Amino acid sequence: MTNPWLHVIGIGENGMDGLTPATRTVIEAAEVIVGGARHHVLAANPSAETLSWPSPFNALIDELNARKGKRVVVLATGDPLWFSVGAKIGRHFTPAEVTFHPQLSAFQLASARMGWSMADLETLTVHGRPVEQMIAFIQPDVRLLILTTGEETPAQIATFLTERGFGQSRMTVLAAMGGTDEARFEGVAESWAHTVPAFNTLAVECIAAPNAALLPRVPGLPDEVFTHDGTMTKREVRAATLAKLIPMRGGLLWDVGTGCGSVAVEWLRAARYSKAIGIEPRADRRLIAAGNALALGVPSLELIDGTVPEALEGLAAPDAIFIGGGLSEETFDSCWAALRPLGRLVANAVTLESQAMLAALHKTHGGDLVQIAVSRAEGLGPLTGWKPMRPVVQWSLIKR
Repeated sequence: MTNPWLHVIGIGENGMDGLTPATRTVIEAAEVIVGGARHHVLAANPSAETLSWPSPFNALIDELNARKGKRVVVLATGDPLWFSVGAKIGRHFTPAEVTFHPQLSAFQLASARMGWSMADLETLTVHGRPVEQMIAFIQPDVRLLILTTGEETPAQIATFLTERGFGQSRMTVLAAMGGTDEARFEGVAESWAHTVPAFNTLAVECIAAPNAALLPRVPGLPDEVFTHDGTMTKREVRAATLAKLIPMRGGLLWDVGTGCGSVAVEWLRAARYSKAIGIEPRADRRLIAAGNALALGVPSLELIDGTVPEALEGLAAPDAIFIGGGLSEETFDSCWAALRPLGRLVANAVTLESQAMLAALHKTHGGDLVQIAVSRAEGLGPLTGWKPMRPVVQWSLIKR
C-alpha cells in the first residue's frame, strides 16, 4: 500500500500549537500547501509552494491532480469533513491517496462556549451560500449554530427572525474561537446592532412571540404562505402528495408543471440536502415559484423553462417525480423512463379528462389510485357550513 500524497489538515486559531506533533511534521515536510490567506499565516512553511484557493473553486481538484506525486497539504478551518473542503476532495480521490487530520470544528467550539449539547441543536452553513436557506430552520425553542458568510450575515438573520415573529430570539456571535483575539457579541434579533468580525460563527436560540409564524418542516404548510395565481396544490392534497413522494436526504425531485412551486418547496424543506427541479413553461409562474422558494428558505430550487419531454433532456435522473400539470401519456412515458429504480411518481388530476387518463394508466401500470375529497368550514350567513373543494384523483406508484 502506498503512502497518501495528499493531506487535508484542519487548523484552528492557535495555529501549529494546536496540532499534534505528527500533523505538524506533515506541514513542515510539505512541498505544496493550499489554503486561504489566514491558513498560510497560521501554518507558515517558507520552503513550500503556497497556493491560494482557486477561482472558480471547482478548479481545486485540477490544481491538486497537477501536483500528484508531491507532498501536498490542504489547510481548512476546524474539521475539514464538516461543511468544508474535505468533502469535495473525498469525492474525487481514493482513501489510499488522502489522509484527513480533523481539528475541533467551529460547531464544537461554539457548542462548548454556549454550553449547548450538540445532540440537541441544528448545525447549518450559509458560508458562500444563500443566507435565506436558514429560514426553513426557524422553529420555536430550536437552537441553531450557523457558519456565516461574513460580518453582514448576523444582521441579515436577525431580520429574518424578526419578520417571522422571532424577534426576541437570543443571538451570540463568536469570533476567533481558541485564539488570542477571541470575541463574543450578544443581543436579541429585533435590536441587533453589533459590528462583528467577518470570520464568525452565529448561535441562535429561537424564541417565538404569540403571533410567530409556525412553519414546520413536515409537509402541509398553510396555503396563505405561498404567493400564487389561484392555481396551486392545496394544503391537504399537498400533504398527501408529499407523503407519496417520500422526501429523502439528498433526493432529487422533478416537479412537472410546477406552477407556484408549492410541492417542490415542501419537498426541499422536508429533507436536508434534497434537490428539486421545477419545469414550468410560464415565466410569470416561474417568477412566483422563485419568490416562494426564497421566502420559505429553500433558494436552491432550480426552475426550467420548458415542457416535457424536451425539457427533460440532460437532467439528472430523479428519485421522485410529481406531475401537477401538463399530464399526458407522453409525459408519463418520458418521466417513467427517466425515474431511478425505487423512484416514486405521483400525478394529480382535477378534470374528468385527466382523471380518466390516470384511471387508464393505473389499469396498465398498477400503483395506488385514490380520490381526495376535502371540505373546509366556512361562514354560511350567521352560521357555519362545509364548502367542498374540487375532488382530486391521485395516482402514485414506485418503480421496481
